Amino acid sequence: MEARDLLGKLRKKIDAIDFEILKLVNQRMEHTLRTRKLKANIADPGREQEIMAGIRRRSNALVGPDFSEHLFKVIINESKLLQQKELKLIGFQGEHGAYGEVAIRIVDQSLLPIPCLEFVDVFDEVVNGQLDFGIVPVENSLEGAVTQVNDLLVEADVQNIKIVGEVKIPIHHCLLALPGTDYREIKVVYSHPQALAQCRGFLSGNKLDSMPYYDTAGAAMMLSKEKPRAAAAIASKLCAELYNLEVLFENIEDNETNATRFLLISNKESNKAGNKCSIVFSTEHKAGALFNILKIFSDAGLNLTRIESRPMRNDPGKYAFLLDFLGSNREQTVVDTLEKVKKETAIFKFLGCYSEL
Repeated sequence: MEARDLLGKLRKKIDAIDFEILKLVNQRMEHTLRTRKLKANIADPGREQEIMAGIRRRSNALVGPDFSEHLFKVIINESKLLQQKELKLIGFQGEHGAYGEVAIRIVDQSLLPIPCLEFVDVFDEVVNGQLDFGIVPVENSLEGAVTQVNDLLVEADVQNIKIVGEVKIPIHHCLLALPGTDYREIKVVYSHPQALAQCRGFLSGNKLDSMPYYDTAGAAMMLSKEKPRAAAAIASKLCAELYNLEVLFENIEDNETNATRFLLISNKESNKAGNKCSIVFSTEHKAGALFNILKIFSDAGLNLTRIESRPMRNDPGKYAFLLDFLGSNREQTVVDTLEKVKKETAIFKFLGCYSEL
């Protein structure tokens, strides 16, 4: 190999390492912002001394202790500056680049996205105040209800979880690959099973094998880290930016109307007037019970936009219903209607009044 080719190859490796360093620094900053909610003061000299002692102890290779200490002092100072800004944190399920993060960027770009492993983690960390908000998908135009999220809404303590907004985003899938990849060499594509199913026509037409993965963004991250041969990932366009990947093809989904509705949740009610309400209720197990509830809304002239039934995990054999309708809880008609519904239900929870963002 010529010196010039070798130099180019080494520089590509350096660029990849620099990319990983920046990503890790960003992750560290996210964790320091979360610690701010658990301590009285930003400055913690004892903790800083502990960090520096560990850094100096581990700096026994090319990077010496003085350089390492200087580097981490800069990082810690930047962390403290970020903590002073009191940024609002919002959790989403999946890795960075997931469609939940795409939705966050549409809702409010000043919110700081925090990845969570599971939907229940988003709910739990909103309840305990680690996160100011959470964003969760409640239904997809092609796949229907997101059952895990609906179950969590059914089980939610309405004193600690309120819906404060919603946003519907189009889901556009991209085929992502490592920089410089020749798409003709790609044999296998990694992604979440739903994304693979939504791009079945593209995959079949290009004779590509599907390889299910736990998350669309997770597949993109794996591709960037592990660099499997002859492989690509299906994920959002945002993932290309976050994981240093190339977009080979955009909008590869079979159905261009594919869209997901996300709910914004908080542990406090919204102080803004909304135009849509969500409730959870269950009825006595008798004929006509659900009809009687729906008739109350019909008689009041309130338009129902969704009704979903879910089995109650803590009461086998019984079902709870999630119902959305247009109207504001500041309107007397809505207030009176909800009072009538309460009297006809075994369980009643008002999840919130909100607007589309």
